[in-house]
Amino acid sequence: MAEIGRLLTAMVTPFTTTGEVDYVRAREIAKKIIKNGSDGLVIGGTTGEAPSMSDEEKLNLYKEVKDAIGDEGTVIAGTTDNNTRKSVELSISAEKLGVDALLLTVPAYNKPTQGGLIGHFKEIAGSVKIPGILYNVPSRTALNMDLDTTLELSEIPNIIGTKEASSDADQINYIIKNVSDSFKVWSGNDNETFSIISAGGYGVVSVAGNLISAQVKHLIGLILEGNIELAAKEHLRLLPFFNALFFITNPIPVRYAMNRCELNVGSGRLPMIPSDDELQLFSKKFDPVMDGYDIDIQAG
Repeated sequence: MAEIGRLLTAMVTPFTTTGEVDYVRAREIAKKIIKNGSDGLVIGGTTGEAPSMSDEEKLNLYKEVKDAIGDEGTVIAGTTDNNTRKSVELSISAEKLGVDALLLTVPAYNKPTQGGLIGHFKEIAGSVKIPGILYNVPSRTALNMDLDTTLELSEIPNIIGTKEASSDADQINYIIKNVSDSFKVWSGNDNETFSIISAGGYGVVSVAGNLISAQVKHLIGLILEGNIELAAKEHLRLLPFFNALFFITNPIPVRYAMNRCELNVGSGRLPMIPSDDELQLFSKKFDPVMDGYDIDIQAG
């Protein structure tokens, strides 16, 4: 399997002023994030507002971003939802475009059993040859993929890891403890990167990486070097910014922050557009936190 990378940034999808996907800007932003230190990009995930995009838009975006970054970084395509057949079709199409891996998200809304989850992911993984990374995010899906399910799915050869955003420290640690060395665990939350990698996890799928990839990479490096004291200080320094990016629903804060520093990714699509009053209240709380940090990725 190709090396996917420890620091994967869940990239914001740029939109034009008329609400269309801005593929030109997407190429530019992708190159900036990779140049700044990210190993790869998750395209069409939660932060990319995948639920509001058509399959055609997603496929075009995978292609444009992969063409833009080439071999400089990996592209992990979010191709799955709560429709198994549709997920298989999109996954096959993404593989044909040359993406490096797939993000396999736990289905939302229809709330399958754990056995249904296993069948769902086996069906998708069996339809392609490229790697898949599971994504467990109960706050979005209303369903936790439990330890036993994750361990069973970890035995599928081309399911190579999981993005764990359950915030259940015991579950995450037991996954790390019980899987083979070839199965990787990425933190699904920036504020848990320190604890998960320190416990033997592999990396992070980062929202903050849209803005401060170099600083997140530095944090990971300190942990891997065994310099836990300095890593802890760096984690605590970054923690207010990590948390500020979730003052309201992701990706509203990170999109706001990128536009604020003239990275120009446009507004989101409904329903991910807050009211003016909500945005004003958010900005009063968020701006002072953001102003306390240097932003690695520059406009232009």
